[in-house]
Amino acid sequence: MTEIGIEKRIKADRKRIRKIKSNVRLGIHSMIKRTMDLVLSFLGLILTAPLFGLIAIGIKLDSKGPVYFHGERVGKDGKLFKMLKFRTMYETPESYDGPSITGEGDDRITPFGGWLRDTKLNELPQLLNVFIGEMSLVGPRPEVLEVVKKWPEDVRDEVLSLRPGITSPASVVYRNEEKMLETTNILDKYMKQILPDKLRLDQLYVRNFSILSDFDVIFMTIIALLPALRSAKFKERSFYAGIFYRFYHGIFSWFVVDILVTTFMVGLSGIVWRISTVINLGAVVYLGIALGMALLISLINILLGLNTIKWTTASPTYVLDIGFSIGLTCAVLWGLNRFVVTEPWVPFSMFWLIGVMTFIGLVAVRYRERLFTGIANRWLLLRKTSVLIGERVLVVGVGELGEMAVWLLGRSSFRDVFGIVGIVDDDPKKQGLCINGYRVLDETRKIPDLVEKYDVGLIVFAISNIQPVKQRQLLEVCKSTSAKVIEIPDLVKVFNTSLRHQTAIEE
Repeated sequence: MTEIGIEKRIKADRKRIRKIKSNVRLGIHSMIKRTMDLVLSFLGLILTAPLFGLIAIGIKLDSKGPVYFHGERVGKDGKLFKMLKFRTMYETPESYDGPSITGEGDDRITPFGGWLRDTKLNELPQLLNVFIGEMSLVGPRPEVLEVVKKWPEDVRDEVLSLRPGITSPASVVYRNEEKMLETTNILDKYMKQILPDKLRLDQLYVRNFSILSDFDVIFMTIIALLPALRSAKFKERSFYAGIFYRFYHGIFSWFVVDILVTTFMVGLSGIVWRISTVINLGAVVYLGIALGMALLISLINILLGLNTIKWTTASPTYVLDIGFSIGLTCAVLWGLNRFVVTEPWVPFSMFWLIGVMTFIGLVAVRYRERLFTGIANRWLLLRKTSVLIGERVLVVGVGELGEMAVWLLGRSSFRDVFGIVGIVDDDPKKQGLCINGYRVLDETRKIPDLVEKYDVGLIVFAISNIQPVKQRQLLEVCKSTSAKVIEIPDLVKVFNTSLRHQTAIEE
């Protein structure tokens, strides 16, 4: 396979995987999002019905005209719809002939209408737009057609791919938009200074939206409407990875996993214990131990910061932290059983067994992706089948450069495309060793045999600390095979040189 062919395959595989994941994600989230919109908008219309009546009376007493304003806006996929609002302007020709964007001190706004705008209560009727499917609770704020026409085409297609929302990250950030705009050249200032950033925030929302992020946006909207916090500034990550998102992904989801794993391991420990010793603590006690362990382990993991670890690429050293949290948990439970809740009495050796079994389970579930991939690759290698998970790769060299190559192929986004069959190196002390999860198969002179044996399609040459003559000879051996050869630049040497240069400058 040529280098161009490999690159095309990588790009095609990545694009296909991203498209599948994106379609599945969008389908599931869109279904849940629409269900949430229906339920919450229906409840909102019922609960705020008395408030609707009071606001309607206030509008009628404030000025002549209808209670509601029907403004034409651009919705999902460019479809036009009538967005509902409580009327906040005088019912005069000037109100309709003036600019669609309002600014501070706009004479068209009524006194009661100004209060409605400040409190955002004028947006309440849009719950009906949400209920009938024209809008969503959370989504990019809908714009008038004359503004949408001026958007770049790619931005327009992306932003209009979702239903517009009553609130959004952009609407929270620019909740005081009217105060930022003067009464002169309002549209020009809006288009040049405010709209580009609002579109950027809308694009970020479309790319990162989820049900949890929607709850975060709703929560931040409620907070922003509190009088004492109307001038507060919010970080962008608060909308896409806020309280609800972080709680679910960092605490709740792992707590559920830990409960399931711990319950299973505690039960398994009880079965193992009863093989050698007759003891019957009862299901309630086992469940109590499992729940207590899961609670304490989750609490200790939060204190240690383990809930923020991305386990698919986590260092193996975190295994020690998991062991510490489990050991401390078992010690606390044993102490409680000895000095506080003494009945039923649980032997210390059983706490020890439960701790070991739980440790195995929690480590396995956190490093499961690498474990499953490694087991699958080893099994296919043992069977000598024609394919691995991805393109078969042979790495030449186990030094720093070789370790970097192994990491790039096994731990980064390339892991879905390539499968490492092993490493070759001429150091006799390293023969048969397992380096970063991959075995040193043989010496470099055996490269042609290994390529044929394992049907290798790609050789990654990652040796730099040898003589140029020897390096050329090894490259000729690699290129004599049917596999494509890629040389890894000596990035380690470049990095070390740069560091030494920087140190010399500082001295």
